[in-house]
Amino acid sequence: MILNLQNIFKTYQQDKLEVPVLKDVCLTVDEGEYVAIMGPSGSGKTTLMNIIGCLDKPTSGTYELAGEDIMKLKDRELSDLRLRRIGFVFQSFHLMPRETAAENVSLPLSYAGVKKKERRQLATAALERVGLGDRVDFRPTQLSGGQKQRVAIARAIVNNPTILLADEPTGALDSKSGEQIMQLFQKLNEEGVTVVMITHDQKVALRAKRMVRIIDGEIFEGEEE
Repeated sequence: MILNLQNIFKTYQQDKLEVPVLKDVCLTVDEGEYVAIMGPSGSGKTTLMNIIGCLDKPTSGTYELAGEDIMKLKDRELSDLRLRRIGFVFQSFHLMPRETAAENVSLPLSYAGVKKKERRQLATAALERVGLGDRVDFRPTQLSGGQKQRVAIARAIVNNPTILLADEPTGALDSKSGEQIMQLFQKLNEEGVTVVMITHDQKVALRAKRMVRIIDGEIFEGEEE
């Protein structure tokens, strides 16, 4: 089991009011799964993503990622865990505009202390894996939206993370580019990558092998496709 969240509550304090966002969420994800977490705006899916991604901690409950108890880790340990275990893909790509595709993909390797020559080799291999072997030295301004998202996916997988966490990965793309990105996620999953995708779009969610709905901070299992 890669992810194990049990009885997760998340409450935010607004002035003197306590605002519950997640309510007794239980979610497990096994190695090699492809899971979509679908919900409308305000459902708590972003908060859940932040907790899964170790960017935030729950108010109460337990969370284990690849056997590690997240609740016991300090900030620096969480940062190290994110680097080793989680590949992030965001709607808005988050690429460095002045860096080449290879340099963008190399960033996690740089943080991990990998030597420059090896960084280049690993980044090139990751770009080839997402179909951008011929765009290694292109900068983001020279790439289409779909190609930028492919660079972001290459960056997310370059460290061979335990889990690929994607937040609305097709949200900024036209339908053709979005379809290509969904095909890429399917391919990566077939290669053994565990994928958890956050989305509000049912068409996107149905591409996953398992769908979980989040409504008003509560989890409901959807039908499997």
